Order: sequence, then structure tokens, then C-alpha cells
Amino acid sequence: MTTADFRIEENEGATTAALTGDWTALGIRRASERLERALAGRPAVRVDLTAVERCDTSGAFGVLRAARAAGRTAEIVAPENLQGLLRLVEEALPSQMAPKPRPRPLHGFFERIGRAVFDAGENVYETMVFNGHLLTSVGRSIVRPERIRWAPVIALAERAGLDAIPIVAATTFFIGAVVALIGANLLRQYGAQYYTVELIGVSVLREFDVLITALLLAGRSASSFTAEIGAMKMNQEIDAMQVIGIDPFDALVFPRFMALLLTIPLLTFVAALAGLFGGLVVCWSSIGIAPAAFVQRLRDNVGLIHFWIGLSKAPVMAVVIAGIGCRQGLAVGGDVESLGRRVTAAVVHAIFAAIMIDALFALIYMKLNL
Repeated sequence: MTTADFRIEENEGATTAALTGDWTALGIRRASERLERALAGRPAVRVDLTAVERCDTSGAFGVLRAARAAGRTAEIVAPENLQGLLRLVEEALPSQMAPKPRPRPLHGFFERIGRAVFDAGENVYETMVFNGHLLTSVGRSIVRPERIRWAPVIALAERAGLDAIPIVAATTFFIGAVVALIGANLLRQYGAQYYTVELIGVSVLREFDVLITALLLAGRSASSFTAEIGAMKMNQEIDAMQVIGIDPFDALVFPRFMALLLTIPLLTFVAALAGLFGGLVVCWSSIGIAPAAFVQRLRDNVGLIHFWIGLSKAPVMAVVIAGIGCRQGLAVGGDVESLGRRVTAAVVHAIFAAIMIDALFALIYMKLNL
């Protein structure tokens, strides 16, 4: 393959551009742009293609664009085998070439801000529509409980809840152990290492059990909900449901909503037990606090109030995680790229929402002195 090139010849006020090489998509590179700049504004321009070895539509487009840059007086001389290609490309070209946009960095900056604001407003509007439709579905299910599809609710609860018990228990066990190790090492400097039990009890029961559970379900269940509903949307199964009179919210969204609402409190309880057990193991091995003494200090100095505070966050986490996963699934387009973007958005939004909800609850309970 020979790279496309040209040479400019001046003869008695006329300009001739003699083209050489392969004027193809692979060989043209920036030759057409250089030719356009070289011919711009010149009178009596002649473009000679007799020495061109190969030419395709990309090369023909570059030649015609350069000839138009020279003006209406430009003449193109080409072999007979290229004349048909040039005519075909010229017929497909617009009457006037679109001018190259001038760089406007400030304009582009404000345009990106405007698009981001518009997308945010559209996202809020679609979220409100989704919430309204979901509330309507919940209201219908409360008025007529026989409408509830218990089979998918139980199946989803098993898949999203019971199957997540091992990973939730293992994660919170190590979280409790890490809190115990750090607390014991810090408090030992002040001779207060026995207060590690209170530190473990408050941090695990109040914060880490429900937060770790919500984060794991955000990555596990929210992405699963989005992928499942999104795949159905791509295969037009949701459209088929609507055609036969089935509301997708009753058949797809509400069962997942109920499944997480039923399972997150159970997972939070399991996470609390596992976190406390991890702290107990570390306290027993590093500080010498026996399991009976550990439990007794929890009962006397921590109490159940922190457990109930942590458990009160679970239903809100369930509603938000299930809602985000299902909403992103219903927003999937008709291509795989859209599905990937929505799955990623579901995980990111659910994790962010879980952390933000936990922070809001912390502020509320702090104001209530709880």
C-alpha cells in the first residue's frame, strides 16, 4: 500500500494538484486535509488523478471536498475507471459542505453543565413517576391481597436473602474482628482495653450490621434486579406483558420490593450476630475476656436499644435498593451497552443511597439523643 500524497504545480497562473499513491481509507491519512488547505482560495485549480493507484469512497470524498474548497472553477481530471466513483460520491454529498466548528471552550463548558442539569431534572422526574407507579401497585396489593404473587416473592427472597447469608456473615465477622483489634490496641494505651466490648457492641449493632448488609445487597441484588428486568425489556417481554394486560410493576417490581423488605431485617440480625462473634473471638484471644463476660458486658452497658436503632434502618434500605435496581432495569434500552450502563448505575446509586441514608439516620438519632 502506497500512502496518498500530492504535489502542487504552478503554470501560467493555473494551479495543478497531481495526486499519487493510494487514496483509500487506509492510505489517505491526513492527505485530504493538506490538499484542502493547499487549494483553498486558489483560482483556476486542476486536480489530476491520473497517477492515483487506488481510490475508494473515502479518497473520492477527500478529493471532492478539496476541489470545493478551491471554488467552482476547480476541474477534476480522472481516469475513466474513477469517474463513475467520483460521480457517485458527488451525488451523495450535500450541496454545501458543513463548515468546521470553531473551538469554543467556554461555550462547550456551559453546554455540558446545561446537559447535566437537564439530565438530572429528567432523572428526578422519571424517579417520581416510578415511585408513583410503585405506590399504586402497593396500594392495590394492600386492598386486594390475593393479587400478590407469593411464589416469585418467596423465590426472590430465597435468592436475594437466604443465599446472601454466608457472604453477609463472613463480611461482618471480619468487620467485628477488625473493630476489636483496632479498639483493643488503641484503648490499651490508656488502660481501658476492657471497653473494647462496648465499642464493638455499639459500632456493630448500631451501624455496621445494617450498613454492610445494605452495601452487599446493593452490589448483589440491585445489579441482579437491573440485569433481569433489563434483559426482559430488551427481549420485549415487558411489552408483551402490557399487551396481554399484566402490569410489569405487579409482576416484576412489587415481588422484588417485597423480597428485600422481608429479607433485609433477617440479614441484619445475622450480620449483628456474626459481627459480635468476630469481636468476641478477638477479645477472648487478645484481651482475655471470656465469652460469658463479653455477653454480660454487652447486656449491662450496651443493651438492645442500639440493635433496634440499627434494625430500624433496614426497611428503608430495602425500599431504596429494590427501587433503584428495578427502576434502572425498566430504563434499559434495546442494546447491550444500555444494559451495562444501567447495571453500573444501579450499583453505584444503591451504594451511595445506602451510605447517605445511614448518615441521615445518624443525624436524626443524634438530635433525638438516642
